[in-house]
Amino acid sequence: MFETQGLLSEIKHHDRLPITINQNCVIPLPDTIWPKLLQPHQLAYYYLVFVDQGQETFQLDGHELTITDSQAIFGRPNQIFAHLAPKKSTQQYKIGFDDRTLALLPQTYPFLINPLNTSTIRFDPEPKVRVKALLSMLFRLLHSPGESRKVDIILAHLNGLLTELNSAYFESHQQVTAVNPRLSKYVAFTLAVEAHLTEQHDVHSIARQLAMTPSNLYEVVKAVSGVSPKEWITNRLIQEAQRKLRYSASSVKELAYQLGFNDPAYFSRLFKKKTGKNVSEFLAEEPGLSNN
Repeated sequence: MFETQGLLSEIKHHDRLPITINQNCVIPLPDTIWPKLLQPHQLAYYYLVFVDQGQETFQLDGHELTITDSQAIFGRPNQIFAHLAPKKSTQQYKIGFDDRTLALLPQTYPFLINPLNTSTIRFDPEPKVRVKALLSMLFRLLHSPGESRKVDIILAHLNGLLTELNSAYFESHQQVTAVNPRLSKYVAFTLAVEAHLTEQHDVHSIARQLAMTPSNLYEVVKAVSGVSPKEWITNRLIQEAQRKLRYSASSVKELAYQLGFNDPAYFSRLFKKKTGKNVSEFLAEEPGLSNN
């Protein structure tokens, strides 16, 4: 099975941002890559397909999913994805980006963790118009020369797009949590963490807030996300650290305290463990992105 680690760097449509977007497949992929993507492959980035008109069928983690007009499907890193027989007649957009791009955005988008365990999104008429307009603009920005390729403009439109998708995700699946108690508890856990991200490092306190035992919370979070509650919170904090590093001039010590860590040295070790880089290496890797 084809694993897409490093693929985004080969197919990205910007020289500094790890992002790709296509409209009706008008931008050809390299001949060595396209056939592989038609087969099941493990994603190493976030990938979304929005169908404006038509119908497309996908495989996601072994499940077949069909989307039609005004719907989207998205996959997350490590999921097994396949678009076996794309139709030339379908009007669609495809967009891919990774955590490096997300770290440059000014907020979070809970739908990307797929708390409802459903990878499709339906759009009402007005949100569909806005989503299509944002995708169209991103396509033009990424495939036009000169000033329009400025990073801050692209990120502003991507932020708008992900905000729309996040809203539509939860609105289109309002009834899901009512029929699956485990998912309902998992969603409650993620929202509790997000509401007090820099305060709640104590899994026992969160479990008590959700009227659960720590062992029950562990079972729910592990079953849905694949990691323990403590690791989920840690991963989320490191993502927030990356975002703050790009959007503020805080020192490592200040950043550690902002995120609720009492020991800056421990925070630094944890950052290096999770990202493979210390803070200075992280900032030096792609300098100045947020200001271009």
